[in-house]
Amino acid sequence: MAKISVDRLRNIGISAHIDSGKTTLSERILFYCDRIHQIHEVKGKDGVGATMDSMELERERGITIQSAATNVQWKNTVINIIDTPGHVDFTIEVERSLRVLDGAILVLCSVAGVQSQTITVDRQMRRYKVPRIAFVNKCDRVGANPYRVRDQIQEKLGLNAVMINLPIGLEDKHLGVIDLVHMQAVYFEGQDGRDIVRKEIPNEYTKQAEEYREKLLDAASMFDDELAELYLEGQEIPAEVIQRAIRKGTVSLEMVPVMCGSAYKNKGVQELLDAVTYYLPAPTDVENTALNLDDNEAPFVVKVDDGEPTIALAFKLDDGQYGQLTYVRIYQGHIAKGIELMNTRSRKKFKVGRLVKLHASTMEDIEYAGAGDIAALFGIDCASGDTFCSPGINVAMSSMYVPNPVISLAIEPVDKKSADQMAKALNRFTKEDPTFRTFVDPESNQTIIQGMGELHLEVYIERMKREYKAEVNTGAPQVAYREAISQKADFNYTHKKQTGGAGQYGRVAGYIEPINLEEGKNYEFVDQIKGGVIPNEFIPSCDKGFQTAIQKGTQIGFPIIGVRVVINDGQYHPVDSSDIAFQMAAIGAFREAFPKAGPVILEPIMKVSVEGPTEFQGNIFGSINQRRGVILSSTEEGSYCRVEAEVPLSEMFGYSTALRSMTQGKAEFTMEFLRYARVPSNIAEELKKAYEAKRKAEQNK
Repeated sequence: MAKISVDRLRNIGISAHIDSGKTTLSERILFYCDRIHQIHEVKGKDGVGATMDSMELERERGITIQSAATNVQWKNTVINIIDTPGHVDFTIEVERSLRVLDGAILVLCSVAGVQSQTITVDRQMRRYKVPRIAFVNKCDRVGANPYRVRDQIQEKLGLNAVMINLPIGLEDKHLGVIDLVHMQAVYFEGQDGRDIVRKEIPNEYTKQAEEYREKLLDAASMFDDELAELYLEGQEIPAEVIQRAIRKGTVSLEMVPVMCGSAYKNKGVQELLDAVTYYLPAPTDVENTALNLDDNEAPFVVKVDDGEPTIALAFKLDDGQYGQLTYVRIYQGHIAKGIELMNTRSRKKFKVGRLVKLHASTMEDIEYAGAGDIAALFGIDCASGDTFCSPGINVAMSSMYVPNPVISLAIEPVDKKSADQMAKALNRFTKEDPTFRTFVDPESNQTIIQGMGELHLEVYIERMKREYKAEVNTGAPQVAYREAISQKADFNYTHKKQTGGAGQYGRVAGYIEPINLEEGKNYEFVDQIKGGVIPNEFIPSCDKGFQTAIQKGTQIGFPIIGVRVVINDGQYHPVDSSDIAFQMAAIGAFREAFPKAGPVILEPIMKVSVEGPTEFQGNIFGSINQRRGVILSSTEEGSYCRVEAEVPLSEMFGYSTALRSMTQGKAEFTMEFLRYARVPSNIAEELKKAYEAKRKAEQNK
């Protein structure tokens, strides 16, 4: 492909709620741009599946899991396209794509309209200031109503949505679209709708077309003085003037053109491609800033110019069969084979070896990629969000927003071979996906994985089995309980041990008492020894012994917190006393006093914030009450409500799935650790029994 001028380049994403037809639309775009020669369906009967769903799991489930990249040429414009997932669990794929895109197609179902994930995607587009075209898909389905969807875009998303084409017929009578800019009826005939036929608007649609053209001209006149003048004077307005005004409104984020069609029935896709080239911005139309690391991270605007020093952002990693593939968006300068670049985070320099253009799971080698383009590099050691730049400049692009994981699972390999493979898989997945995290719990020694939802973790466990042949068992992770005391208790303990030679001797006396945990102290040691009854050199040994004792409580085997230890008396032996003797005396003293100090079990309490439509407020309240939660406040903003509550962590497992099912997938929640609080007595008894049973089982092994 010959190098094309940057103003003929478009970097776009296709985003929507799950099952709105994004991948089907991508498939048609590839077909009409002669990228593929046969159309495959998402859940294809031919066993092939959609081109952009290149992962076996995606084809089986009929959903998009990873964003896929491709590039096509439509007329004289090159379009880099990223097809992103619609499921909320894979939200990072949408985040990382929107971070590097200049424009987007927001796909909506003409029956379901604006859904929960549409709202989330819109929020993400606003975060990165991405201009968009709305495509109301599935106009051939029963109950299709693109006019209602346009109203929902205005009401629920607060966007200035303006129809620029109308459907000719709906449901099984959907025949084509009316182009309101040229005032023509457009039909898609021939095999697979390849032949575009333009005719006069049928009589029964003339009045409606004139009414909506008036609305379009009225909205577009706000962005172009020439159009406003011609419109007020009632003169004929050339199509290019209308297109220029729509483009200005769209690029400035003040207008969203709405188009209709049916990707599955091959109607309206070529018109949408024309709209992408007319109305969505080129890289030169978008202002991107980088941070100068040599000047206190002062922001500066990057220049979309091949001759400038290179600045590129690694926005996605993919560890495939040929090694690590790094997707990069070039903001300034160029990348060519053999040039040297530097990773500003690791400060490492590297030479560009293989440079490729992606087409779903296949690729083409290229020699050169210029400013504004998206390409991929092979064999570069980096992390998602790293900036590459020419040696001599020290800059970084601001990274993408990474939401915190909300769910965790404990996993364990079934055998040694699986353990090695599991470690490799976890290393790769955490590098690829910033929302997937893993750590080993120091208390339970379990490997814990964290993610955005149960489907998210399910997919990674399935990928471990398929791609790494790692068989793992999963289970709910152990909640990080704590033990504490509720009252003061005295101790007076003597440690004596005689074994032939020098023995061990140490006596410590004093008391333990609870500390208020809100003071931020978990343990305090107070030395009140007078008269040298315990020599100074053995005082730290006593402290060390008490610290060892609180690492594991006797009720359920968890660390003890909120304890002040005061020693005020003791005794030593000039020969038999030693560091170890006083450590053992302190451990024994604590174990003597702990049962008398009113021991209690504490559990982590989370601050939970649930957001969802007001119509489900009662369901949200009920779900929190069922989980031993305490509702603190509830606020309503328009048709949405936010509920703030405190809920024990042990009750929050599986909440994401329960919340989605009770709110039709429209609510989402966040949670963070707040404090430790006492466990109700019935649950404390259950925990003690479970710990006792576990201890007995271990002893019998």
